[in-house]
Amino acid sequence: MCGTLYAGRAGEGRAVSEREWELVGAPNARDLGGLVGADGRRVRYGRLLRTPALGRLTDEDLPVLGKLGPSCVVDLRDRSEIEVAPADRLVGDPRQVHLPVHDPEHPVFTYVSAVLLGHDLGAYAELARQGTPAAMAGIYRWFVTGESARAGFGAAVRLAARAENLPLVYHCSAGKDRTGWLTVVLLTALGVDEAAIREEYLRNNPLTESLRAVIVEAMRRRQPELDVEAVLPVLEVRPEYLDAGYDEVRRVHGSFGAYLRDGLGLTDEVIGALRAQLLE
Repeated sequence: MCGTLYAGRAGEGRAVSEREWELVGAPNARDLGGLVGADGRRVRYGRLLRTPALGRLTDEDLPVLGKLGPSCVVDLRDRSEIEVAPADRLVGDPRQVHLPVHDPEHPVFTYVSAVLLGHDLGAYAELARQGTPAAMAGIYRWFVTGESARAGFGAAVRLAARAENLPLVYHCSAGKDRTGWLTVVLLTALGVDEAAIREEYLRNNPLTESLRAVIVEAMRRRQPELDVEAVLPVLEVRPEYLDAGYDEVRRVHGSFGAYLRDGLGLTDEVIGALRAQLLE
């Protein structure tokens, strides 16, 4: 990471280099600052921070999180996911908002959690046989049309448009799919072009390469017969997942702008406020 992060609540704190705030327990955590948005204005550093779930932060990570000084933490996980995972480790007293984006009809949600938490994967053999990449693409299409997805993503954008919620941290379990699609929504609303959004989305894979290797090796020790090819699709982000989401936006709404307006209920006033708060 590069650039400068401004720690603390909006208008407060000291400049902190991004290298100082890399989180060992959340390797794909990152600041969206620096991307070029509407009218050539860049996204402000230290205002919008995407992460995985924060339950695996180390003791050394906590002072780093304290420097970031989040005012609001948005959790996109379902209650059932939260109950079986380590509790988020937070510093200070940020507002915590639970916006569950989850569909029990899509078993890939619980499959991702099971992989991350080291649970038995025997119940997901049929999912693997059906094709996990296809299931992941299906989830991204559901992000566009699912009721809880539209409600959760719309509410998260409205939170990000208000100064009292900044800096805002948002996460799901792995910090790559629900968090990734919310990032697409936020950056598109800020006027960032699709190529830059795609590049940001795909950064997850190099950032989590060593973590994926550790997870796969641990699973192989427990299950020597493990089909790694059936597991990797839920540990990675792939261009075809993002394409599935974009294709569904075009199929249902015709354009991303119409999706923001009609699918997520984001008014011109909300998008204007979002840009006023988050663009330089």
